[in-house]
Amino acid sequence: MAAHPLPSSPTDGRPLTGRTVLFCFLGFFGVVFLANGLLVRAALSSFGGVETESSYKAGLVFAQEVDAAARQATLNWQVSAHLADGAFEVRARDAAGNPIPGLDLVATLHHPTDRRLDITIDAVPAGPASWTAAPHVPAGQWELIIDLTRDGERQFRSMNRVVTR
Repeated sequence: MAAHPLPSSPTDGRPLTGRTVLFCFLGFFGVVFLANGLLVRAALSSFGGVETESSYKAGLVFAQEVDAAARQATLNWQVSAHLADGAFEVRARDAAGNPIPGLDLVATLHHPTDRRLDITIDAVPAGPASWTAAPHVPAGQWELIIDLTRDGERQFRSMNRVVTR
């Protein structure tokens, strides 16, 4: 008895050969490589993957921030902030609980997903080392950044996530 190749289907009389399997295999992977190539091209053309222009400069800024945080920790200042119902208050005290004279406040609410929605809070002095404001803040999550400066040099920075309703 002679061995006959198996038909590819009961209704088709053509045999399934190695050449057919090879072409099916190559066709499948060709489609996969083509799809991957198109997706990679689309990803690279829509987002270059660059968060910063210079990673070297970003590293220097990070090192400066680490140094500033270490200096800030040695001050042992107590800075409290309250943001609720359209009222904003900040108080700064030294390690002994006394108001810290000569400070200027810069307060900003950063939106976590859209920097175009950021809000600068125009706080006014309300006593020694104390500030108040009445900002209009839309409901949502925000990052409250408080910078206390003296003679243009940052002395203290606080960054906290707040939720407004």
